[in-house]
Amino acid sequence: MHETAARPSLPLVATEEEADIRQAVRSICESFGPRYARDCHEAGQPPRQLWRALADQGFVGANVPQQWGGGGQGIVALSVIAEEAAASGNAMLMLVLSSAMGGSILDRHGTDAQKQQWLRGIADGTTKLAFAITESDAGSNSHNLRSELRRDGDGYLLRGQKVFTSGVEDADAVLVVARLRRDDGSLGKPCLSIVDVDAPGVTRTEIPMPYLGAETQWTLFFDDVSLEPDRLIGGEEGGLASVFDGLNPERIMIAALANGTARLALERASAYARERIVWNAAIGTHQGVAHPLAKCKIELELARLMTRKAAVLFDADSSLAGEAANLAKYAAAEAATHCVDTAIQTHGGNGISLEYGLSDLWWQTRFMRVGPVSSEMILNYVAQHLLGLPRSY
Repeated sequence: MHETAARPSLPLVATEEEADIRQAVRSICESFGPRYARDCHEAGQPPRQLWRALADQGFVGANVPQQWGGGGQGIVALSVIAEEAAASGNAMLMLVLSSAMGGSILDRHGTDAQKQQWLRGIADGTTKLAFAITESDAGSNSHNLRSELRRDGDGYLLRGQKVFTSGVEDADAVLVVARLRRDDGSLGKPCLSIVDVDAPGVTRTEIPMPYLGAETQWTLFFDDVSLEPDRLIGGEEGGLASVFDGLNPERIMIAALANGTARLALERASAYARERIVWNAAIGTHQGVAHPLAKCKIELELARLMTRKAAVLFDADSSLAGEAANLAKYAAAEAATHCVDTAIQTHGGNGISLEYGLSDLWWQTRFMRVGPVSSEMILNYVAQHLLGLPRSY
C-alpha cells in the first residue's frame, strides 16, 4: 500500500515542505554550475556527481515507499524535484527512468525479493534502471513488438532489438518489454524483464543525436540473453499491467522536466527583456516582446497545474491517471517548445549562441513533443476516448 491519501486532493498552494524541497534541490543543482550537463555530455560522462548529491539528500527516492528505504512521498514529490532540477538546466532522465518508472513498476508489481534486490537501490540512488520498449518497426503500436522471450528450461531467452533507449551508459539494468513466444509459435502478451546491461548477449550502439542533455540514446541488441524466472516482473501474464504502471509516471515526469525547462527559458528571456536597451528603452516595454512572453507564462502555468493533477491522481490510484498523464505531457511539451522558441526570438541573434544557453534547450524540448509518445498519438487518444470520435488509426 502507498503512504499517500487514497482520496485525491489537489492542493493549489505549495506547503512549506514543498518550498523547502524546491529550494534544496535548486541549491544542489546550481552548485554544479550552469554548464554541468553540457560538460558531462561533451566528456561522455553521465551526471553521476549531481545524481549522488541529490541521492544523499533522499531526493532520487522520494517516491519509493518508506518500507523500501524511500521517502514515501509519491510521484507528486518526485515531479517537483524533477521540475526544479530541470529549471536549473539539469533535466535528469534517470529521475524519469529509474526513480519514477522503475520505482513505480517494482513497487506495484515486484515480488518482495525483487523489491529487496532492486527497489532499495533505486531508493538510495545506488541502483539505476533504464527502460526499453521502442522498436524501429513498431513505433507507437506495441502490438507490433518483435522482441521475444522464449522458454528455456526453467528460465527464458531474450532476443530482439530496441531503439532510443536512454541512459543505458549509467544504468545497472534495463527493463525490457518483450513478447512471450507461445507453444504454437505465435507471439503473445508483452512481458517485462530485468536485464543486466553487461549480461552475455547484450550489446549496444550509440545513436548520434543533437545535444539533448547529459544522457545518451542507444540501440540495444539482445542475442539469446539468458534470464532466470525471477527476472520477470509480473510473471508471464502480468507484464502488460506492469508496463502501463510505468508509462503513466513516465508521461508525468517528462511533463515535469518540460515545465522546468520552460521556466528556465522564460527566466532568461524575461531578464534579457528587462535589461536589453534599444532606442533608450528596455525591449520588454514593447508589447511585441512582452505579449509573447506573457502568453508563454500562461501556457506554462496551465501545464504545471495539469501535471500536478496527474501526479496526485497517480499517487491516489494509478488507474485514475491515464487521461491526466497524457494531457499533462501534451500541454507541457507544447508549452516548453513555445517558451524556448519565444525566448530565442526575444534574444535575437544572441538566442542562437551557446553563450546564452537557449539553443541547448531547443532540441531537448522539441524531442519532448515526439517522445515518449508523440503529440499526434495523444490527440488520437483525446479524440477517441474523451470526445467519443471514431478511432482514426
